[in-house]
Amino acid sequence: MKHIVIATDGSPTAVEAVDVGIELAAEQGAEVAFVHVLPADDYLVAGRLAPVLPKPHNVEMDESETALRDAADKAEAAGVQYTLERISGDTVDEIVAVADSAEADLIVIGSRGRGPVTSALLGSVSKGVLGESRRPVLVVRGTLEREPAPTL
Repeated sequence: MKHIVIATDGSPTAVEAVDVGIELAAEQGAEVAFVHVLPADDYLVAGRLAPVLPKPHNVEMDESETALRDAADKAEAAGVQYTLERISGDTVDEIVAVADSAEADLIVIGSRGRGPVTSALLGSVSKGVLGESRRPVLVVRGTLEREPAPTL
């Protein structure tokens, strides 16, 4: 194993995925690419005949900076070489695209454990990556944070 892509958004389960991915990379002597995907730009329409203008997200105030910095600090502490990728677009598509372009041996991603109803309504990034990727995917199911099961 030479290259691992680790997706992070700074959530507790993503932090656990970062920890697991770094541990694997250290054991295997692999390089890591940390990926955080920002939502695609929103658009503003000034009037009926006015142009549509992109409204980019403020990266300085975004959680991606903290998530990527924390992941980088952990990689440095473990002696793992890394790169940081902050991109904008569809989360699932972008994670898979980064893994494909890097010819990654593994994608590591966290799962929030939302349950079947919530995941069906909101979608699941981990499920999407599993479905789209042709590369091995390790889903780290968070032990720190669990949504309670719905009561019927």
